Amino acid sequence: MDISRKRFVETVVSGGALLLFHGCGGGGGYSAGGGGTAMGTSSCGASISDNHGHVLAIAVADLDSTTARTYNIMGSATHSHNVTFSVAQLAQLKAGDAVSVTSTPGSTDGHTHQVDVTCIIY
Repeated sequence: MDISRKRFVETVVSGGALLLFHGCGGGGGYSAGGGGTAMGTSSCGASISDNHGHVLAIAVADLDSTTARTYNIMGSATHSHNVTFSVAQLAQLKAGDAVSVTSTPGSTDGHTHQVDVTCIIY
């Protein structure tokens, strides 16, 4: 699936999602300076269901991983969850496909979150 940056942002924002862009370290990037996050030409965005402060940042370089990758999505929430992406799911993200995973149960009441991720790769 080929998706433009504009369409990706429109789709994710219309769903009320939190976008956290993480730069790929490639050329043509923008640095926010003062300790800000670098923004490259490629990025991944995540939508987290029933969100209450959780965030997910996937470095575009992680999409080439030959092992599963696990991320903590605590963000500003008072508890943490982890999400794990298999090698096949990372390859799907690199190909521009959307991937959905369910978080581990939270430590406070055992709830989980659906995490939908899409990456734009240039």
